[in-house]
Order: sequence, then structure tokens, then C-alpha cells
Amino acid sequence: MIRPLLRLAAIGACALALSGCISLLPKSKPAQLYRFGASPAAGPAAATARPNGVSVFRTNGGFQGEASDDRILTMTGGKAAYIAESRWVAPADILFNEAVSNAFDASPVRLIARGQQGRFAYALRTDVRTFETRYDSGPNAAPTVVVRVHAALTRSDQSSVGEQDFEARVPAGDNRVGEIVAAYNKAVSEVLGKLVSWTEASAT
Repeated sequence: MIRPLLRLAAIGACALALSGCISLLPKSKPAQLYRFGASPAAGPAAATARPNGVSVFRTNGGFQGEASDDRILTMTGGKAAYIAESRWVAPADILFNEAVSNAFDASPVRLIARGQQGRFAYALRTDVRTFETRYDSGPNAAPTVVVRVHAALTRSDQSSVGEQDFEARVPAGDNRVGEIVAAYNKAVSEVLGKLVSWTEASAT
């Protein structure tokens, strides 16, 4: 009878020790969520408000791998890191795709996404080559947000119309997440403004 009791006591002591270890684990702080990209200006009716506009099919493009999820990428020299306790509300590639659609809402160019029906005269591919926060002046200085997109426009017969790189470098007002997010908003807006203008000039 002594051995079973000792065995039960040992099991009880282990359980108590484990419960103590679990209670000592630090609690992680909830991440603050941010987004970039302007809201649609004209709503769902925008596409039907320009029946004479040229239709452009938007093909799947690439996105900088390290920055494509919901973490905010930073670069300090050759070192990559993510801003702690701060995330995008959705993966950055999804938010960027939404921002592209919104940017064309007031344009004579009507984007047709994969899965949508409609005839199109051109196809547009956009690859986000750079989407990061750069600390070029050190980790304590205000960083610069860099967004670079490569665009390629082809006709429906797959002949090339042209290719172009669009880049924006926007210094953050301060080394704080809110200011960095504001710089992302401005950089994305600048790049997409150039993209829309180039697409309009090339396809209309």
C-alpha cells in the first residue's frame, strides 16, 4: 500500500509543479491593428457609371514575400524585423489589391478581376517589389516607407503595350507606428495615382 500512495503523491506533486509553471507564463499583449489604402470614393455604382470606358483584366501579380502577410516589415541596414505588437487588419497583399481596385473606381478604365465576367481589351499585371519601412538613419530615427510596383500592360492578344516601375518614398513624421502607417497610406496613394494615370494614357 505504501508504493501506490507514494506514486500518487509523486503524480500530485508533478501536477502541482506544472500548474505553477503554467501560471508563471507571461501574457502577450494584444496587437494593435492598422490598415492602409483609401476607401472607395464612388461605391459599387462606379463601374456602371462609365459604360464607354475601356475594360482591363487584372492578372495575378506578385508581392514582396517578407511583407505579404499582416506583419509590418522594417529594414535596418541588412537586418529585417517586424514592428512588435502591431499588425495590418489583413495580409498586406490583400489590402493592396483592395487599394488598387479603389484607385480605379473613378477612372475611365474598368478593372475586371479574376472570376468576373466581361470582355476586355487589355490585361494589367502589378508586382509589388518593395513594401517596407526603412531605417536608413538608424533604429531611433524616423524611418522612410518605400513602396515600389512594377506594372505590365498587354493587349488581349498578349502583345505588349508597355512596362513601368512606380515608386514612392515617404518619410514618417516620427518613429511611431501611427506616423509610419500614415506614411504607408501616402506612399500607396502616390504609387497608385501614378499607376492609374499610366494605365489611362496607355489604354485609352
